[in-house]
Amino acid sequence: MASGFFAILDDIGALMDDVAVTAKVAAKKTAGILGDDLAVNAEKSTGFLSSRELPVLWAITKGSLVNKLIIVPVALLLNVFFPVAIKIILVLGGLYLAYEGVEKIVEYFFHKKTSPVEDKEVIEEGEAAEKAKIRSAITTDFILSIEIVIIALGSVLDQKLGIQIMTVSIVALLATIGVYGIVALIVRMDDAGYRLMKASGEKGFISAIGKLLVQSLPVIIKILSIVGTVALILVSGGIFVHNIGFLHHVFPAVPSIITEFAFGLAAGLVLVLIVTLVKKLFKVFKS
Repeated sequence: MASGFFAILDDIGALMDDVAVTAKVAAKKTAGILGDDLAVNAEKSTGFLSSRELPVLWAITKGSLVNKLIIVPVALLLNVFFPVAIKIILVLGGLYLAYEGVEKIVEYFFHKKTSPVEDKEVIEEGEAAEKAKIRSAITTDFILSIEIVIIALGSVLDQKLGIQIMTVSIVALLATIGVYGIVALIVRMDDAGYRLMKASGEKGFISAIGKLLVQSLPVIIKILSIVGTVALILVSGGIFVHNIGFLHHVFPAVPSIITEFAFGLAAGLVLVLIVTLVKKLFKVFKS
């Protein structure tokens, strides 16, 4: 009986060793999308009052965990019973990411500056705007999470179902903890800097580090905003290229990063145009 117990422990140990290896491989394959996920979510988790940054980030993190709880079992079931649905879901998600990325670019170049009256309305509607931004961040996280889970699952398709479940679950959990942990550090840089300056009496090396943290945050946020927008377009283009057969063979001599960006940008422009026309037509019919 004792030998049976130790045999079970040995099997569990062997299984965990296998999971550790497959999780490492899956993490390497998802490293690129995790970088994009970090850039996108760091950009989406900023722009709030200092006192609201962590509560907002926690709300987005909880939404991200719920996303993973939905996506992981659904992806595993679809992979067994209806694998073609995974590609369809990925392409639809890619369209959403392309639209959101290009919409940001269009808004930056063509959006009219608000008047003082409009600014007052924005301040009065701060809570509503915060909730809207949280919903947007969770929705974007959902699409990126699908990509992460599918890539992780694709790296262990030759393994047993138990290893697939554990590997994908570990990668999904680490993605949420890792990404939003780093985002939390980024958005609180200025507070850490002010505390260092105050503790050192605004003198000496420690104070200089504090000032550097405070001054660096706006620059980092601006860079992340740009990188996040580019990442949305790149991820969407990558989804199209890898899941739509004929696109995979278009412009084979051109570096993949350029073709992926081009396809993501083109799809986003078309979608922004369609949505803009639909909104204008809706206003016409409504009036």
